[in-house]
Amino acid sequence: MSTVQSVDRALDVLEALADQGGEAGLSEIAARTGLPYGTIHRLLRSLLARGYVRQESDRRYALGSALVRLGGAAERMVGVWAQPYLEKMVALSGETANLAVLEGDFVVYVAQAASPRRLRMFAEVGRRVLPHSTAVGKVLLAERADAAAILTRTGLPRRTEHTITSIEAMLAELDRVRGQGYAMDLGEEELGVHCLAVPVRDGGKVIAGMSISGPVDRIEALDRDELAQGMRAIAADFGTDVAPPR
Repeated sequence: MSTVQSVDRALDVLEALADQGGEAGLSEIAARTGLPYGTIHRLLRSLLARGYVRQESDRRYALGSALVRLGGAAERMVGVWAQPYLEKMVALSGETANLAVLEGDFVVYVAQAASPRRLRMFAEVGRRVLPHSTAVGKVLLAERADAAAILTRTGLPRRTEHTITSIEAMLAELDRVRGQGYAMDLGEEELGVHCLAVPVRDGGKVIAGMSISGPVDRIEALDRDELAQGMRAIAADFGTDVAPPR
């Protein structure tokens, strides 16, 4: 597939800023992109004029507010694309299925497929929660190099008597999540509700989490490993569907 070099380079600059946490100096952008300083300056002028980049008072560059509109539209589309995969998870488990992403330090639920059962769990689309007390939060943090920093910033407030409230215990929990390939919320966010979550990968990178949630007795009656295996297969198919072409 042929590409337009200037577009590729502008996207390289935006991705370099994102990789640096949203802001970077000119030398950092050059180091990550391999582009000459003059080229970066020309690209930044265009991105600044369109609001996709802003320049801070210390002359560092940051992602601009124009990206918020694009991000919101993209997030809504991801929810649309996820729906058939979430419905497969409902068919697999009989429980409500959710898709969530990490925005800053918070987990945000972006799509849901409801259980057909009369007693069912809901996490409202758009709801923001801290990651430490949810299964999706754990899979989103498990492979993040900055997991400890996120936990330090947010703290680990107690949601129920089962919530993990120490960073050391949570880091040990994230080790278990990486090893087993799924995460559990055993009444840590809400008493009487258990959840199981698996990661969605864009290639090797975790970009989202998919979960099922339901009453304790129904979740405990399921074969956890077998359910996680089926959910991972569905999440892998969804990850392949949304991954950019290589």
